Amino acid sequence: MNKLKLIIRREFIAKVRNKSFIMMTFLSPIILVGMGFLIYFLTQKNDEKIKEIVYVDNSGMFSKEDFRDTKSIKYIDYSAFGIEATKKKVEDGNYYGALLIPKQDSLELLAKSIEFYSKDSPGMSIISSLENKIEQKIRNEKLNSFGIDLEKIEASKINTDIKMLNFSGEESSKLINGLKIGVGAISGYLLMMFVIIYGSSVMRSVIEEKTSRIIEIIVSSVKPFQLMLGKILGNASAALLQFLIWGIIIFIISTVASYIFGVDMVEMQSARIPAEQMDAVKQATAGDKGQLIIQEILKLPLLKMFVLFIFYFLGGFMLYSSLFAAVGAAVDNETDTQQFMLPIMMPLILGVYVGFATVINDPHGSVAVLFSHIPFTSPIVMLMRVPFGVSWTELLISMTLLLVTFVFMVWLAAKIYRVGILMYGKKPTYKDLYKWLKYKG
Repeated sequence: MNKLKLIIRREFIAKVRNKSFIMMTFLSPIILVGMGFLIYFLTQKNDEKIKEIVYVDNSGMFSKEDFRDTKSIKYIDYSAFGIEATKKKVEDGNYYGALLIPKQDSLELLAKSIEFYSKDSPGMSIISSLENKIEQKIRNEKLNSFGIDLEKIEASKINTDIKMLNFSGEESSKLINGLKIGVGAISGYLLMMFVIIYGSSVMRSVIEEKTSRIIEIIVSSVKPFQLMLGKILGNASAALLQFLIWGIIIFIISTVASYIFGVDMVEMQSARIPAEQMDAVKQATAGDKGQLIIQEILKLPLLKMFVLFIFYFLGGFMLYSSLFAAVGAAVDNETDTQQFMLPIMMPLILGVYVGFATVINDPHGSVAVLFSHIPFTSPIVMLMRVPFGVSWTELLISMTLLLVTFVFMVWLAAKIYRVGILMYGKKPTYKDLYKWLKYKG
């Protein structure tokens, strides 16, 4: 144990004293927050410019009421100028585009003959908005032609609001599911990035020691299993410290910057959400529902989520780091690692895709449950499931399997490690790795 502690301490100190580690610890949060403010600033600047769209209605069906101005779009009626003259004016002027509605004998032909001219390719959101306006108008005209009273159809529309309650009678909110999905998805994504960044760091550390021949001296007094485990735990400790510092710095910078520049952080995050969706969210969170969502957030098992986040974070990192360390011991340089990286990364990628594809739709479905128990995918999938409520029985099974698999993989990788760290000048193959696993001693 004393040797293991020394290795962990050595790896931790070597990592935190590295100049690049220190620079990235303090620069990364500043860059991250700066990028957020830059995106917000550019989005605001982009929305300040009002787009002018002219339209020519030769069908006589549309009016200014059908093309109402919005915050970013202004509609101008050029029907009096005709189609050709309007196209010329738009081409020579600074208009965003021209919507040309010809006269047709039938509504079916009209729906397929409307054209939009612009100098540059228009945004898909604008085209979709125009299509929705035109479709609604043509649909109403067709209903009128059938002798159907539009007022009665409008009056027949009823909004349904299904209340969500549990069996104890407590009311929930629909938006809380979106929050749970967001928390789970962010946790899973962070873990994947964490493993990729710091797992590669463990691998590079092994390669550096192997190429400098320092490893030959170290292994003479330390067992490969201890050395490998010490490297993993030392790097994990340094990574967690850096992660903690990032969180504190991002919080401080965000708070100070929002106070000085008067930027609402919620508004900054919602800057990339379309206006229509924002209106729906505001409507859903109005009045008592907004208070209900706050209550739902507080009802979430926040402490349980935090503890499990740390466990799966560390468990997933250490499991994959053992594989990265084995790869580092088997090769002489980073170029040779490419052939071994794909099999390691595939379960991580699979975990993310399975999480997004199954947990979002059915967090307690058989596929989601299965992959939340498989050790190579459980750190990601289980983190996505936890906000939706997972029984302690399932959690204990998943956590036990992850721990047992981690210890087994460290032992297995150490068998490759003890042979590979002394092999030089040869590019290993999968056949060589299999032979190293079979060596005794």
